[in-house]
Amino acid sequence: MQDVWNNKEMEQIEKYIHSAYTIHLDVADPWEGKTLTHKEFEERLMFSFGSFPDMNFDIQSAIEEENHVAITWILTGTNKGSIGEFPPTNKAIKTNGMTIYHFKENKINGHTQVFDRMTVFKQLGFA
Repeated sequence: MQDVWNNKEMEQIEKYIHSAYTIHLDVADPWEGKTLTHKEFEERLMFSFGSFPDMNFDIQSAIEEENHVAITWILTGTNKGSIGEFPPTNKAIKTNGMTIYHFKENKINGHTQVFDRMTVFKQLGFA
């Protein structure tokens, strides 16, 4: 989270992310249900950073077991780019979520995620 998402170190993707990364149960994510290559994973990140270039995840808790790590987090950022057909608002957001990361061969090969997108839309004035 720190290197790839918060510091935007794209060169770290291959270090942490498996070559086949599947997005499970992430409603409203355009990549939901897809399996991504490293290049596609980076494209997904750049899509997110385009809307919120200062996006930051503050991990609140983590629970691990053999092939999964569950984290809760607080997401903050400022909307500086379009979100689909919605124009940038320059408004700050803050919301909570939970992600379960799936591991294979000691790398993250997918996630299951739930977060409050409606709060984000309200904070941006879209809902």
